[in-house]
Amino acid sequence: MKRIYLDHAATSPVHPAVIEKITTVMGSTFGNPSSIHSYGRAARHVLDEARSTIADSIHAQYAEIIFTSGGTEADNLGIIGAAHANKHKGKHIITTEIEHHAVLHSCQYLEREGFDVTYLLPDESGVIRVDDIKKALRNDTILVTVMYGNNEVGSIQPIKKIGELLGNHPALFHTDAVQAYGSIQIDVKELGVDLLSVSAHKMNGPKGIGFLYIKSGSKISPGAYGGEQELKRRAGTENLVSIAGFAEAVRIMLGTQDEKNNRNRQYKDQFLNVLTSEKVDFTINGSCEDNLPHVLNLSFSGTDVEALLVNLDMAGVAASSGSACTAGSIEPSHVLVAMFGANSERTRSSVRFSFGLGNTCEEIVEAAEITAKIVKRLRS
Repeated sequence: MKRIYLDHAATSPVHPAVIEKITTVMGSTFGNPSSIHSYGRAARHVLDEARSTIADSIHAQYAEIIFTSGGTEADNLGIIGAAHANKHKGKHIITTEIEHHAVLHSCQYLEREGFDVTYLLPDESGVIRVDDIKKALRNDTILVTVMYGNNEVGSIQPIKKIGELLGNHPALFHTDAVQAYGSIQIDVKELGVDLLSVSAHKMNGPKGIGFLYIKSGSKISPGAYGGEQELKRRAGTENLVSIAGFAEAVRIMLGTQDEKNNRNRQYKDQFLNVLTSEKVDFTINGSCEDNLPHVLNLSFSGTDVEALLVNLDMAGVAASSGSACTAGSIEPSHVLVAMFGANSERTRSSVRFSFGLGNTCEEIVEAAEITAKIVKRLRS
């Protein structure tokens, strides 16, 4: 049976050139970057080169990039580290109800430590209102954290406008850009962010590696103690092999981003056109205009999401009900609940399709035809 992978927002296949880079470095550069001998210097060169490449990709400075084990650690370090380092100024944090659980659970942990967290709701397109952030701001607000692109419905948040709003406020501004990086050109200076989280495996790099951008001068408490790696922000010998692979994925992304986005938009249009021609009723969740090119979240009224996903998988199509970190859970998507309310049928009948490396137009058409047949069968 032919299998079609349409869950790139959960994780993406590693690019062949990235695999080649990883295996080359693994076989040739085994030194510790902290060692002063020739083996260590060779490893340090790979590390320095990767940090420069990644810093340039978001218009940051070399010393503003801290490598982490992925997006979750980057979110934890940015949020908890900022809160602990700045709690003498206040204990109020602003975030949203549609964040990734790496952000939400970090904020909930801080609440147990005595911090006060305000959770903002989005509009029905999944977008946070800047005015709501303005109203929530207080003199003791020390951190605002709003994701850049939502991982479930693809809605893009007004990060630049929020950055402008916070320009005259002392609060640090963090954004989880894990889903957006690779699809949106990012300039941290234009956005006005102080902290930004990214993970490699969402953009055809290896799992287990990410980074946190920390604007120069921003105070962050370290999340681990030991050595003095990563400018004393993240102790532990660097994962050199994965870092080299990450940097290679970034180089590929920088040269192909527009082409990839156009291709994913084409896939999205093709999928919708097939459903329309098959006379399948559906509703798009999220903004139709300001949306990540590779994410398509659809609600099929009169169906059940678990039945949909099981039948799609049996037919060879891999899709998702939303966040990969809650896979297997029967709980409704917290993002859709925030957008439409807990009683909305959309929370129980929505599927996320996401496109990327390895997909073809023929696959997309076939997957959409399979989806149409399954929806019709379940409704009958």
